[in-house]
Amino acid sequence: MGMGLVLFSLFLLFLQHTKGEDFNAINNNANNRSRILATSCNWFRGKWVYDPSYPLYDPFKCPFIEAEFDCQKYGRPDSNYLKYRWQPFSCSLPRFNGLYFLRKWRGKKIMFVGDSLSLNQFQSLTCMIQAWVPNSQISYIKRDGLTSVSFLDYDVKIFLYRTPYLVDVVNERFGRLLKLDSIRGGDSWKGMDMLIFNTWHWWTHTGRSQPFDYIEDGGKTWKDMNRMIAYYKGLTTWARWVNRNVDPFKTKVFFQGISPTHYEGKDWNQPTQSCTGQTQPFFGMKYPAGTPMAWVVVKKVLSRIKKPVYLLDVTGLSQYRKDAHPATYSGLHNGNDCSHWCLPGLPDTWNHILYAKLFS
Repeated sequence: MGMGLVLFSLFLLFLQHTKGEDFNAINNNANNRSRILATSCNWFRGKWVYDPSYPLYDPFKCPFIEAEFDCQKYGRPDSNYLKYRWQPFSCSLPRFNGLYFLRKWRGKKIMFVGDSLSLNQFQSLTCMIQAWVPNSQISYIKRDGLTSVSFLDYDVKIFLYRTPYLVDVVNERFGRLLKLDSIRGGDSWKGMDMLIFNTWHWWTHTGRSQPFDYIEDGGKTWKDMNRMIAYYKGLTTWARWVNRNVDPFKTKVFFQGISPTHYEGKDWNQPTQSCTGQTQPFFGMKYPAGTPMAWVVVKKVLSRIKKPVYLLDVTGLSQYRKDAHPATYSGLHNGNDCSHWCLPGLPDTWNHILYAKLFS
């Protein structure tokens, strides 16, 4: 057995040991080089409270929400899920002000880079801002995996670059190849004033639902490999790209943490249920499923990165929101969607914390 394989086997054992540990304990003891967004206050430890002033925008007045997230339009009968606000234990998040955001980021370019969870967060932020300037001139362009919303009166441009793995998937004569050590699309990410990266959702897809046939790394090709190892390798390639290409004096870099799913009710001690029909968050102090292994991989990679990358550590607070998925109320997905999030909804809190980091 090669030394590389031995090290990865030990790494997997470490992940298995860690998975059941208390999320908050790990969060408190982890290496802080990844700069979890908490200075005088940990914004990621808190509880969901009912707030009748929510949501932060009217979904029927936002032109950016796509069918897969538009739960109210597609028949969701309840609305309490719209009314929950995240309240950190030891402080409060600053009030979101979209006009202030535009004025402070005048002339700047922001890009979300990742999969459909990045789309979720991108559409959330554009709706949150647009609600503050409903009469502002806006340009909305969609083409070939790149979407942009420009607030023309403020010269603020917000982009979405779709790439499910961050690393490349290329077509070869023998099939589609997931290249764990290659990022060709990175040139499109350069020149931004803020980058918000995300990847995890598609690494779990197998069989017909995966968009590749083989995996390549270091000149070697496999039919498949342990997906947690593949994820670690792919994220490490992304980290190298950040180290080589990002000037921290010009560009702020964020990584959207692991967004959980709620397909299996055993994760919150209700084994016969899923997200379908859920109308309230999980209100316990400790989420029964524990820490996802992918979260540990992200922490491991970010602890070694040389440039400042701020982790939007949304995993724990999102685990509580078993009620916030489209489920069957989506205009795109057939069946039960317990992966994505309704808009308005949970991604608004991710962006609220992003706002707090930028302006606190």
